[in-house]
Amino acid sequence: MNTIKTKIDQGFILCAGYGNRMRPLTDNKPKPMVEINRTPMIDHILDNFNKNGISRIVINTHYKADVIEKHLENNQNPPVIISHELELLHTGGGLKNALHYFDGKDFFVSSGDSYLENGPAQSPYQRLQDFWNPESMDILMLLEPVNRMAITKGVGDYDLDSDGKAIRSLDQTGKYMFTSLRINSSRIFDGCPETPFNYLDLMDKAQEQGRLYGLVHDGLWHHISTPEDVKNVTNYLNNLKSKEKQAI
Repeated sequence: MNTIKTKIDQGFILCAGYGNRMRPLTDNKPKPMVEINRTPMIDHILDNFNKNGISRIVINTHYKADVIEKHLENNQNPPVIISHELELLHTGGGLKNALHYFDGKDFFVSSGDSYLENGPAQSPYQRLQDFWNPESMDILMLLEPVNRMAITKGVGDYDLDSDGKAIRSLDQTGKYMFTSLRINSSRIFDGCPETPFNYLDLMDKAQEQGRLYGLVHDGLWHHISTPEDVKNVTNYLNNLKSKEKQAI
């Protein structure tokens, strides 16, 4: 793959959903505000964005929007642009609704409910950017090997061919799970409906056209969708911190 020199400095975080599987933790706040080890997940993602030079950040809001918007008033470095949805537009519609903020350029996307750890080398953001080739790709996903997911449950969403093209595993027996972190081209939204739709439709279309690629993460990623996941990841991080202190 060719290394692309143009820096991708824009990102979108999906924060509008109801988080039903996370109840009762989401009874009074949106899922990205659920705390992992006393820190809201949205702060973890924003920190990763900031460290990786993403200077324009857009999030969508709908459920309990006032909670996350008030929280972000104190997290304005860089400023976060709010794309509020009066009607829930789902994962694809929410992105299309905010597309004008990205000026037709490529941008990162992350869900608001994941916890990503760096690998031993470059950050996953830099690895994605180095691998990204807009001439041959429409979407480049970061994938986590299912056999490494011991803290939270993994689902085999995808396999990869020898060129790095991603193939969705319809029976979910693939080797990899989609971490939600990706780079996509703005052009994939051309011709999309104005009504709510799912981003998965765009991924399937990119696959059909041979323009859906995956990159295997060299660190750990935790899929956080239930209260049990929150507990397990928090315990894991506390144990990790204790081991690091003992090693000093």
